[in-house]
Amino acid sequence: MDFRISPDDRVGGARGKRGRKATAKATAKPARGKKAKAGKVEPALDDADTPHIDASDKGRSRPRGKAKPKARGKAIRRVRDTRPLTLGRVIVWIVSLFAVLALWGAVIVGGIVAFYALQLPSAESWKVPDRAANIRVVAADGQLISNRGKSGGEAISLHELPYYVPAAFIAIEDRRFKEHFGIDLIGLASVALESIRAGEVTRGASTITQQLAKNLFLTPDQTLGRKVQEAVLALWLERTYTKDEILELYLNRMFFGFESYGIEAAAQRYFGKSARNLSLSEAAILAGSMQAPSRLNPKGDPRLVQARQALVLKAMARDGYISSAEAKAAAIDPTQTVRTKVIGSESYVADWVESLMSAYVGDDLKEDVIVHTTINWDLQKQAEFVVKEAVTTYGAQYGFTQGAMVAMDVDGTIRALVGGVDYQQSQFNRAVTARRQPGSAFKPFVYLAGMEKGYTPDTVAEDAPIDLNGWQPENADGKFMGKLTLRQALAFSRNTIAAILANDVGPERVVEAATRLGISSPLMAVPSIALGTQEVSLLELTGAYAPFANGGMGVIPSVITRIETASGKVLFDAIPAGPGRVIEPRYVAEMNDMLHAAVEIGTGKRAVLNGWPMAGKTGTSQKARDALFVGYTARMVAGVWLGNDEDVGTKLVGGTVPVEIWSQFMTKAHEGVPVADLPGVTGQAMLPNGTLEPLAPEPEKPKRTLVDLLNDIFKGGGN
Repeated sequence: MDFRISPDDRVGGARGKRGRKATAKATAKPARGKKAKAGKVEPALDDADTPHIDASDKGRSRPRGKAKPKARGKAIRRVRDTRPLTLGRVIVWIVSLFAVLALWGAVIVGGIVAFYALQLPSAESWKVPDRAANIRVVAADGQLISNRGKSGGEAISLHELPYYVPAAFIAIEDRRFKEHFGIDLIGLASVALESIRAGEVTRGASTITQQLAKNLFLTPDQTLGRKVQEAVLALWLERTYTKDEILELYLNRMFFGFESYGIEAAAQRYFGKSARNLSLSEAAILAGSMQAPSRLNPKGDPRLVQARQALVLKAMARDGYISSAEAKAAAIDPTQTVRTKVIGSESYVADWVESLMSAYVGDDLKEDVIVHTTINWDLQKQAEFVVKEAVTTYGAQYGFTQGAMVAMDVDGTIRALVGGVDYQQSQFNRAVTARRQPGSAFKPFVYLAGMEKGYTPDTVAEDAPIDLNGWQPENADGKFMGKLTLRQALAFSRNTIAAILANDVGPERVVEAATRLGISSPLMAVPSIALGTQEVSLLELTGAYAPFANGGMGVIPSVITRIETASGKVLFDAIPAGPGRVIEPRYVAEMNDMLHAAVEIGTGKRAVLNGWPMAGKTGTSQKARDALFVGYTARMVAGVWLGNDEDVGTKLVGGTVPVEIWSQFMTKAHEGVPVADLPGVTGQAMLPNGTLEPLAPEPEKPKRTLVDLLNDIFKGGGN
């Protein structure tokens, strides 16, 4: 049979085209009134590979065998996009990529934030911790002595500050503080770009709110976890407090170096003034120190401080807080150093007051308090001056480096107290804390015990070598003066006679007399107590002389008159108190007789006080390690100590430089005060309130002589 194939029979030929049209028709909706013909149609995917039904295929059976039709079960191939690559398509692709990366980044960041945020306590329990209470110590006239407590200064309201003080901090630390929500996204982006260009982190980007959050709640560790928690807490602060409240918290809580927390503490520490009175120049210095408070505070390197200050002033002018002319005027001359407050001797008083607070009001202070003291500011500065001047003038010559002084009214009211030459170099209080041998300044208690046993200032004793059970005391000059009255023996400070007298009355009575008058340090009843070999503080020694000055009334040295909260609630109000009479008036008169002779003809004869009747006693410890003088009038008692902190001897004796210091100070303290006699000298005794009372008639008593004294010793008596 002859087969002929025409071109129309080929795939893609005319007939094939007609076949495709037929296929299309077969899939179309049948015409109205005509029934659609049955038949299977495969989907068309490609002109070359897709089978089609042709009219010539009708009735044709499938090929035999296991082979399946070519198109059935074949994998669908992806159509290759042959469109040209354009800039628009590249941009779309990049944007899509960044969107995906951003989405994944957000998921990762969200997970990190959630992880560290969950380590914080429940938000319901968050609150700003209480600020440590400040202790504001003021003089009798209200003059600020110093601030004490953990903060170093009282809290201050934002509205109390000059406008440029908070503006300085905003300009240099967080210029968008008023606009952001706790985190400055613009600032973060700026720092990121700047750091990328520099190849390192150039600066921080923490807002004022973030810095406050770190200061209030977190540790200073530079870790990812801490930064995340800082951000979370910053958001909470912004939601809970107003911007002004956040800024006020910031200024009152931030660290400014040298244990100063808050703007008020810093202003007082560095400039000796309240933050309310800061100048623009000073405000810029403090704001600039926030970057590194320990290095950039006003006591730091002047060049660094000035450079930072200039940066703050420039930022303030940039943001419109001040003009360029004001910024230029406020800048420090680069050739000058920053002048800061010199902390004086009044800080020794403040330290002492702080140590007494727990005894007066307990340890749990909830708010700032004001402590009113008895300190006379002018006398305090005078005492500081004369002590420093003496050390500067005579220190090298006599081999001493330190000095201390206590001055009080005759009722124990402290008016001045100097604990050392330079508080900034050493905070050790040599007037209150130090215990030193008083030497012969302790002898008045020995002689008082003798008067109370029956001796008088006219009792005769002999200054000669003695041996008291193997103890052989000698005089400082190595000489002996023979027969002397007790008045002369005390005035010339003869050790032998003091030892004989203490042995006669008994060391126990000497201890009792000293304790009764106010010596609180533990004393041992041993023979050498007569020479002041046991250590006491200058404060208690001076206070123990007060009964001689006031007519026999014991005193408790006091420095605090009232303690009240900043809101005016009184926590403590002092009332007159004391041990009462500790010396009978007749013995007061005898002691003043003898101690007056000590400054008239004895070791204290260099004392000068413009006509005021005075009395006192010098003291020099073993190897001249300590030199003292305690003297008094009917108005005031003052004690002076000079020496070294180390166990090093000096070339001093109590009757030289200590007496000179005492005279200078007491002359100033008595200016304009009416002259008054010592109690007992004119038959009167001075009461603590400053009034005079007549002395009771002194009963007759037998006069004891040297023979009586020696007989008692050889009989083994003395108790």
